[in-house]
Amino acid sequence: MSHGWGYGPSNGPDKWAENFPNATGPRQSPINIVTKEAHYDPSLKPLKLRYDPSNAKGILNNGHSFQVDFVDDTDSSVLTGGPLTGTYRFRQFHFHWGSSDDKGSEHYVNGMKFPCELHLVHWNNKYPSFAEAADKPDGLAVIGVFLKIGAANPRLQKVLDALDSIKSKGKQTTFSNFDPRTLLPRSLDFWTYEGSLTTPPLLESVTWIVLREPISVSPAQMARFRNLLFTGEGEPACSMVDNFRPPQLLKGRHVLASFR
Repeated sequence: MSHGWGYGPSNGPDKWAENFPNATGPRQSPINIVTKEAHYDPSLKPLKLRYDPSNAKGILNNGHSFQVDFVDDTDSSVLTGGPLTGTYRFRQFHFHWGSSDDKGSEHYVNGMKFPCELHLVHWNNKYPSFAEAADKPDGLAVIGVFLKIGAANPRLQKVLDALDSIKSKGKQTTFSNFDPRTLLPRSLDFWTYEGSLTTPPLLESVTWIVLREPISVSPAQMARFRNLLFTGEGEPACSMVDNFRPPQLLKGRHVLASFR
């Protein structure tokens, strides 16, 4: 079954507004982070992350990206601090990437693109479920991490090794005992702003926390991402690349920085 949206010429980001009116809203994501216009906010707290590796449960090719899902019915894996006033449960992580190493990230920094961007998705536990939180202004918190070309990243390897078994849309398999904290850089300095999901329905419910320091990925590792398919078994193969939304207008929003 088609989701009705994608990243091609006929159903890509330029067309999303036809079916998803939020696309033109006041707090859309991603954005280009202009560092000299970001305001240092000394009231921002350090990020506190607690992830339980035993919560990892599966990996799925959803036809737009792949995601690693976690059990989220307890507070054993949570995000607090930073710009957040509540406790946010960890639900899944996924990536966006390009067909070449000069594009792929959703957020830009001073107009610069990265080949890939990791998103770790959390929801506010004051709501009864992810579904209930997903459309509330303070419902979701997503950590964004840039990947830049460099040395091979051994901490990514377990994820990449699972991709062969979910090559086509709809494929999934178990994925257990993984600590997403190992995918984060040493420094947790961040920019933050009020934004949205970067995929339909583009709900304006995300507090974005974009880390300043990227993590490393090798060209060979990036090639593993690009081996995935947007298409299901029996369909003409279409490589999963360029699954990103371009930056959106700030529309008066401010970007805050946890560092000078």
